[in-house]
Amino acid sequence: MPKKPPADNRKDNPMAYDPNNVFARILRGEIPCNRVYEDDFALAFHDLNPQAPVHVLVIPKGAYVSMDDFTADAPDALISGYMRAVGTVARQLGVTGSGYRLLANAGTDAGQEVPHLHIHIFAGRPLGPMLVR
Repeated sequence: MPKKPPADNRKDNPMAYDPNNVFARILRGEIPCNRVYEDDFALAFHDLNPQAPVHVLVIPKGAYVSMDDFTADAPDALISGYMRAVGTVARQLGVTGSGYRLLANAGTDAGQEVPHLHIHIFAGRPLGPMLVR
């Protein structure tokens, strides 16, 4: 995993990077996962508690809490490689025709549970409105 300065120091992001979070441990091979895709920039795997018929997580290979510090601090090659990996995974899963949803929670108000950037890919059925009304 590429190194970066210690935890995100932005005042508006109280969540710090924990190098022992579950996704960091998956990247280090300490915890197994059901891999869908892997390259130099990203790892994609099936969610253990799927919320849709297709529910895959795509994580960058780097110590980033959220899209905020990722887009501010990650090298350009990692940012573009990670985003390309998300698209590659969606195509590989065969969900681009029927549609899919990408979700990246950032911070406690958004419901982020793991302090490692991750994008959920949901698909396989009509997903309904974005937010409960």
